[in-house]
Amino acid sequence: MTEQLAAMSGNVEELNSRIERAVADGQLMQSTVKNIRSLLTAAPTDLYFNSVHQLVDGCEWSELNDRFYQTLAFGTGGLRGRTIGKIVTTAECGAAREDERPQFPCVGTNAMNFFNVNRATRGLVAYLHDWNERQKISAKPKIVIAHDPRFFSKEFAEVAAKVAAENGCDACVFDGPRSVPELSFAVRYLKANAGIVITASHNPPYDNGYKVYFSDGAQVIEPHASGIIAKVNAITTESFTPFPKDRQGKVTMIGKEIDQVYMRRLETLILDPQMIREAKSLRIVYTPLHGTGSVIIKPMLTRLGFNFRVVPEQDRFDGRFPTVKSPNPENSEALTMAVDLAQKEDADLVVATDPDCDRMGAAVRRKDGKMLLLTGNQTGSLLAWYRIKTLFDKGVLNEQNAPRAVIIKTFVTTDLQKAIAEHYGLRCVETLTGFKYIGAKLGKYERAIPEQLRQNYVDLTEQETRRLRLAHSSFYVFGGEESYGYSGADFVRDKDGNGAVIMFCEVAAYAKARRQTVDQLLDEIFSTFGYFAEKNGSLVFEGAEGAKKIERLADSYSTKPFSQVLGSRVVEIKNFETNMIEDVEGDLIPKEKMSIFALEDGTRIAIRPSGTEPKIKYYLFAQRRPENGKFDFAHLSRIKAQVSEKLDRLWDWLQKDAESRLNK
Repeated sequence: MTEQLAAMSGNVEELNSRIERAVADGQLMQSTVKNIRSLLTAAPTDLYFNSVHQLVDGCEWSELNDRFYQTLAFGTGGLRGRTIGKIVTTAECGAAREDERPQFPCVGTNAMNFFNVNRATRGLVAYLHDWNERQKISAKPKIVIAHDPRFFSKEFAEVAAKVAAENGCDACVFDGPRSVPELSFAVRYLKANAGIVITASHNPPYDNGYKVYFSDGAQVIEPHASGIIAKVNAITTESFTPFPKDRQGKVTMIGKEIDQVYMRRLETLILDPQMIREAKSLRIVYTPLHGTGSVIIKPMLTRLGFNFRVVPEQDRFDGRFPTVKSPNPENSEALTMAVDLAQKEDADLVVATDPDCDRMGAAVRRKDGKMLLLTGNQTGSLLAWYRIKTLFDKGVLNEQNAPRAVIIKTFVTTDLQKAIAEHYGLRCVETLTGFKYIGAKLGKYERAIPEQLRQNYVDLTEQETRRLRLAHSSFYVFGGEESYGYSGADFVRDKDGNGAVIMFCEVAAYAKARRQTVDQLLDEIFSTFGYFAEKNGSLVFEGAEGAKKIERLADSYSTKPFSQVLGSRVVEIKNFETNMIEDVEGDLIPKEKMSIFALEDGTRIAIRPSGTEPKIKYYLFAQRRPENGKFDFAHLSRIKAQVSEKLDRLWDWLQKDAESRLNK
């Protein structure tokens, strides 16, 4: 290693000796040393060397392993990792004060930093050049770049644009933080080849990420995913030779003009504008949780005439997310300030979006005056039911064309949505977790329209595209996943927190117009279609050792599946990694490390490693269907208590079983 480090400052011999000794003592992994060597060999500045040297001096072997045990993998969703280390070195801190963000991002091959943003962008652009050549497209590739307000997001977006341009690609960069759904929309509207969003969604403040979209506005899937991954992972250094000046791309700033076009399209999500205009008594509290939602949602709610307040302390961009433990609208704690304001203002509804505004959480005022935090499954079911029912009421859907209408949900989303769709004669398609699979379905439905009719599909109005889909293809009514992601139209090909907020405000207005609370409306749905309840749990294992535990545990469910659970026999196992599984449209489901167990008592259990966080996730499902007619509300109350107790026992059992599997 001495030869590779000889050009670096400091006592290279001593550093090398201590690293080799740490390997011999089992404190550093071999892959860690290999990746340290690789990074330092082509280091553009002393920052990398000085950071490694300080960590070695401090015998911070665990930190070094976490930073270097692998090169941050560019997966099908892009990159995600720590941009601030657990230990911040003096070199990384730079000129920053103690209470400020470090001057430089985390040094390491397994971190979100300029090294990995550089690699990812060059790999993506190289793939786009190859793709254009194969498609006989002579124009330069064009990408759209957006970022959230996280630490280093703006700098990463600037680096991505610069690297793209120097490698012969035009880059359109938003002039400030923008949401994931607006990026998805902009890629299609600007007829770009791809899009990039710098975000880590609702992850902790020390994380950041890099998400890639293709020309359809959806996150990349096969065959593009493998092609991009291969290009990115083949790049091991930040060094490259820029294209000649006459072949380089341009960097263009975009902003309010895209906001306005996107907002005009969002307005079409409202199904009953007259009811909205009359909903003056509905009081709404909204919080963007320091994220991008404020850019679009505030002017949209104003434009639609809703009566709303915004949590002032959370209505500013701040990558620290200082008012919450986690900027995740799935967690009740994140909505505390909004709920407090709702109590003060006697508001009916609280809505919250995460930093990149692709997810929405909601709390509603119950009949007894208390605020109730809805689950992602409950919110999605209310949206699905209302939109299907209202489209029938408006005459857009009818018994004849209903088979051409579709809702899409993930396998780990409540089956209540399937029951609602089937009741109205709609198709319910199930996909793997990840809105990219819903986006892929929307692309498929668009391509099913005769080519001569869809030449300018992106430029058509919502009414025109709806007519084409109902006549020639499939009309997408709603899509969602239990993790608080929803979509009500195909002009965005990802989950849309902006759209979700205005759609859910319409549901609340509908309930208010009927003199109901939203939870009463939900109970009416349960009484009609059956009581469906879900419980989600996860086990967290961080770092290099944690990744091994997650892999070992996930593998055990495949090699040693349950035969019975709490005395109930397992009657069906779907192993999405080994089985060939098709959806209701006959499309093959891609392989994924996930297993779903169906029990003889109607309970389901789904288990999968998270694709974005260091955890393994468990999804528990139970249901009770009315045998004749509807449940009365007294019966429904008893059923809720019974099912809740059952799911709690099941989760306790699964945690003990997981511990046993890891100790074997």
